[in-house]
This record gives sequence, structure tokens and C-alpha cells, in this order.
Amino acid sequence: MRPGTVGPVSDPFHDHRSLLFTVAYEMLSSAADAEDVVQETWLRWADVDRSTVRDPRAYLVRIVTRQALNRLRTLHRRRETYVGPWLPEPLLTGPDVADDVELADSVSTAMLMVLETLSPTERAVFVLREVFGFEYAEIAAAVDKSPAAVRQVASRAGRAVRSRRPEPAANSQVEQVMRLFLDAAAGGDLQPLMEVLAPDVVLFSDGGGLKQAALRPIHGADKALRWMAAVFGKYPDLMTYDLAMVNGQPALRFFGDGVLDVVATIRVEGGLVTALYLVRNPEKLAHAHGDAAQLSR
Repeated sequence: MRPGTVGPVSDPFHDHRSLLFTVAYEMLSSAADAEDVVQETWLRWADVDRSTVRDPRAYLVRIVTRQALNRLRTLHRRRETYVGPWLPEPLLTGPDVADDVELADSVSTAMLMVLETLSPTERAVFVLREVFGFEYAEIAAAVDKSPAAVRQVASRAGRAVRSRRPEPAANSQVEQVMRLFLDAAAGGDLQPLMEVLAPDVVLFSDGGGLKQAALRPIHGADKALRWMAAVFGKYPDLMTYDLAMVNGQPALRFFGDGVLDVVATIRVEGGLVTALYLVRNPEKLAHAHGDAAQLSR
């Protein structure tokens, strides 16, 4: 650049795009819907008189939150008629997410399942306050409530999450368990997994009516293993497996004839697997096979 020339001015939207996507994804548990919301945010930002915006980051988060809230209410109605258990859309993530322990925990499948139990407003307030550290006044502007009301919502949502939130296990521990699953799947014998499954483990499988999946959660280690053996034991010669970072944690991916068929994540507590999450719905697998998502806080 020649002396005296002015460099290109960065656009706040592009500077904060990964943050906006992370906010939308944590509110919606769907990468596809999060991308739509971020695009809608860009369209609204393009029409804004930037000279009137004092804090572009807070302003953009306010827009993305409002768009995500609108989308979330629609999604809740759709999920009422969903075939079988509904699970969050798995998201391939890079090592930078795993290095940020709080971010990795906030996008883990187990945590997203807890967030699904909150109302849309509770979820928005919890995510903005607890994950991203926004002030009550900033959150109030995003959810159209007073700061005092936001404090009450944050307190209520925090209590609900703490009562249901599992203590996150270290990724090294999760990876160790997932390697046992990988060896068992490759060897065709799942029985050794009984040693790492909690007796009351719960298996959730999401086929969305498009792939074979259990229509209800499966309770108990023996029943869970028998179901997995029945489903995945049909095509042993066509299945390949690998470990990948999904939602900030090690996950097992199953490929059938070269096509991603299943993404499996787990919840580990006290050294044992207390929950298995298997996503088979092909409409949810696009973001678990390809480039890692850029997330930030």
C-alpha cells in the first residue's frame, strides 16, 4: 500500500459472522436454519444507516437473535409432528472449538438437548448471557423485554439448565470411549462396549422417517446394544468408520458405501456413557461431512 492511501474498511457483519452463526446455531440446533438466519441478518444489515449504529456487534447480535426467535417458534411447531426422537443437527467443528472448553460444551449434543427444554425466550436469554456474556440491557433490546424481566428469565433458565446439565467430560476421556466404539464397530462385536455403558444408558436415534431409527428412546445397555447390532450388523462389508470432531467433541461417523450414514455422539458421566445420540436423517448430515464450521464467542 502506498503511503497516504487508505486500506479497505472491514464490514462489521463479516468481522462478526462466525459469532452470529454460533448464536443462531445454539438457539436453533440446526446449521441449515442458522445459515438462513445469518443471511436474513445480512439483508437487514445492508439496509441500515451505519452512522446511527454505536455498537455494530451488539446491533448485529440483536438482529440475529430476533430472527432466530422467529425461526425457533416455527421449528417448535414442526418438531411436534417429527417422526421419532428429534436430535440437533451435527456440526463438524475444528480444533479451535475444542480448545475453547466453554464453547465446546455449549455446542455439545448433550447441552443442545438441555437447551431444547427451554422456552424460546429462555433459550435466547440463557445463550446470550451465559455463553456470550452480554449485559442484561443488551439482551433486553434483543428479546423486547425490560432488563429487570431479562434478569428473572435468566435466573429461571439458569436454574433449569443447571438441574439438567451433565458435567462435561474431558475430550480425552470422550475420545478414549469413542475409540472403543470404533474398534467394536470395525470388529463387528459390540459386546465389549457393555463395560463402558451405564446400566441406565439412553439411546436416541433420529432418522426423521427417512432412515431406520427407533421411534422412542431406548433405555438400558443391553437393549441399546441389541438395537445397534441389529441396525448396523446388516451391512458390515459396506460400512466404514472414522473419528471426527463434531459439536466440539470426538464423534464416530459411519459411512455406507462411501456416503455418510450416521453421526454418533455420546454423553459421558463418571467414566460411563449415559446417553448415545445417533443421527441418521440424511437431511441433517450435510454439515457433518465437509469443511469445519467457524464458531466463535
